[in-house]
Amino acid sequence: MSYVKFEHVGKRYSPDDDPAVSDFTLDVNEGEFLVLVGPSGCGKSTTLRMLAGLEDITSGNISIDGVRVNDLPPNARGVGMVFQSYALYPHMTVERNLSFGLRMARGADRLPNAEIDARVAEAAAVLGLEPYLDRLPRNLSGGQRQRVALGRALVRRPKVLLMDEPLSNLDAKLRNQMRVELRRIHDELGTTTVYVTHDQVEAMTLADRIAVMDQGYLQQHATPMEAYHHPSNTFVASFLGRPPMNLVHGTCEAGAFRTSCGTLEVVLPHHAAGHAGPATLGVRPEDVALDAAEGTDLHVKDAERLGAETIVHLAGGDVQLAAVWHRPGMDADATLTQRGATVRVQVPTDSVRLFDADGAAVGVSLDHVAANAAPEPVSLSKGEEE
Repeated sequence: MSYVKFEHVGKRYSPDDDPAVSDFTLDVNEGEFLVLVGPSGCGKSTTLRMLAGLEDITSGNISIDGVRVNDLPPNARGVGMVFQSYALYPHMTVERNLSFGLRMARGADRLPNAEIDARVAEAAAVLGLEPYLDRLPRNLSGGQRQRVALGRALVRRPKVLLMDEPLSNLDAKLRNQMRVELRRIHDELGTTTVYVTHDQVEAMTLADRIAVMDQGYLQQHATPMEAYHHPSNTFVASFLGRPPMNLVHGTCEAGAFRTSCGTLEVVLPHHAAGHAGPATLGVRPEDVALDAAEGTDLHVKDAERLGAETIVHLAGGDVQLAAVWHRPGMDADATLTQRGATVRVQVPTDSVRLFDADGAAVGVSLDHVAANAAPEPVSLSKGEEE
C-alpha cells in the first residue's frame, strides 16, 4: 500500500481563477524521497501545503498510511514541515529550538522529559549539532540554522517529512554541502520525505523519484535518470539538464527526420522510425559529437568554459545546438570554441528522442509517465528554453 496517496487532487482558489493544481494523482512509497520539481507557479508548493493541511483541497483525496486526511488539521496528520525560512526562535538556544514543540505539548501528547532529551540528543548527533546546542541562532551559519530547522521537525518523529525549498536561502557552496547532508540523513533515518524545489539539480541529486509539474499538471513521475533520458514530453526534456536537451523542429518521413531548410537530417531510431509528419527532435548536449568526420557544418556562436568541460553553442540555417565538450587541456579549445569557427557535428541515431506535434514522446514505453499530464504539453523553442 502506498504510504502517501494523492487521488485526483485539485486546488482552485476561486471559481474564476485557473486551477493551481489539476487532477494530481501520485503515490509515494514508504521510506521514499520524492521531489516535486517545476518552475515557479507550477503548483508544487500548493500540492505540498495540501498534504500538510495548510491549504484546503478543492477536489480529490489525500491519504497518509492508508488514512484519508482531507479534513484533519495539520497537527493530526503526523507530518513535519521544514520551510524555506528557518523560522527559528532567536532568543532560544539550539537545544530549546529543537525541544520547544515537544515541551509545549499538553495532556496525553506530552512526552516525559527524559524522552524529549533523548530525541534532541539523537537529532543533534545525526545532524552534527552537538557542539552548538548552547548557541543562539545568530551565532550559527546558514547551513547550521537549516539543520536546526530540520532537526525541529525530526524530533517529532513524523510519518512524513515535508520540505519546501529548504536550501534556497543558502549560497551555492552551502547548497552543495546540504544536498549531500540531506541525502545522508534520509538514508540513515528512512523517513518518507516529500521535497519541493525549482532547482532541477537538487531534484536529480536528492530524489528516489521525481514528479515534474507544469501549469498545475503532473508531467512525469519517474526516477531522475528515467526522466532525464526518457522525458515524457518537450517540457520535461527542456526543464531537466544543464544545458537542457536540444529541441529541433522539423518533419519525419520514411524513417528520417529533416528540418525545413534541410540543415539537419537524422536517421530515426527503430522505435520512432514509423512516425510521419511534424515532429521535434531531441538530443542531449553531451551526445552531440563535435569535430566529427561526417555530419552537419555549424558555426560557433559562443562557448562557456567551465573548467573540466566547455558548452559550445552552435548555429546554422534553421538549427541551433548546444554541445558539451570535455576538454583535455588548457589550450585544447582553440579551434572548437573560437567564435565564428565552422565545426562539423554529428547527432548519433541511438541518442535522439522524438516528440510529436503536441510535444509528447514518440515510440517509447514510459511506465512512469503521468497519465493525467496536460493534454497539450508545452513545446519550447530554443529561445524560450534559455
